[in-house]
Amino acid sequence: MKRIWAAMVVTVLIIGAGISAHAALRAMSAREAANDRASAASAKGSAPAPALAEQEIAAPAAGVTGTIDLPDLPIPAGATLDAGIVPARPFSMASASPLDRDRALQCLTAAIYYEAASEPDAGQQAVAQVILNRARHPAFPGTVCGVVYQGSEHAGCQFSFACDGAMTRVPARAAWVRAARAAGMALAGYVYAPVGLATHYHTYAVTPAWNRSMVMTDVVGAHFFHRWKGYWGTSAAFNQRYAGGEPVPGPHMSVQPITPPTPQMIAAATAGAVSVPVPATVMATVAQAKPATPASAMPAASDMLPPESQILDRWKDSGKPLK
Repeated sequence: MKRIWAAMVVTVLIIGAGISAHAALRAMSAREAANDRASAASAKGSAPAPALAEQEIAAPAAGVTGTIDLPDLPIPAGATLDAGIVPARPFSMASASPLDRDRALQCLTAAIYYEAASEPDAGQQAVAQVILNRARHPAFPGTVCGVVYQGSEHAGCQFSFACDGAMTRVPARAAWVRAARAAGMALAGYVYAPVGLATHYHTYAVTPAWNRSMVMTDVVGAHFFHRWKGYWGTSAAFNQRYAGGEPVPGPHMSVQPITPPTPQMIAAATAGAVSVPVPATVMATVAQAKPATPASAMPAASDMLPPESQILDRWKDSGKPLK
């Protein structure tokens, strides 16, 4: 009897040990998986997005949008400042041509892709909102492509990807489609309200000087978003209508400044012009020369008949050649 009880106790202990070991293994696996996810999120600096392998091809966020001077326009009398974060109005392309729609989608997709390919959906929508906010502000061009590639003709890009060679990298298909989806939503009127009327952004890795003169509206993903202080950052200032006539997508052709000619260049150009003195005798001869007598004008015919024939009458209509 004692042997039976002893065997039963041993069996129970073996089963319990097996269950404990299995639970321990599951806990260790879960802990390792959590550590892997945390490490990946820490390395990316933001929430992990799908298709990590494709993000190695996508250009990372460049860091800072360019800045631009405030428009030199009179501020309306009695202008009031908006309180808090004011969402932008929906962007409308109702009157745009199919060509303008296609070009605007291409340009906005490129900006979202090269500026925020590794950002979460909210981060891409926020970048799209900044671009459309600019298109409605008088300080910027009135087209989507004009905003995206502003300054690329003289290496003063507002969005650095248009000047730093990032566009030479082949886009990842899945990431491009994702950026195009965010661009299509924004152009169709979707408003990402949390960033309000922001026209600038930068990553947490940099601190541009202009952010001290602006109001931060939100932090989305790896970007800080800002709007102008005063009237130019209010909803009343965003009154520019969509102009249409989207330029060809892509950086603008380089325009070299025209250098004014230097005194040395002018002297070199005029060095070949040599003045030849005219002898005094020649000048005197020319002065004394009488103008040539004009040829006498032929008398005007009294009628429109041809002149009289010079053939003698006896030879007329003879058919014989004259000798």
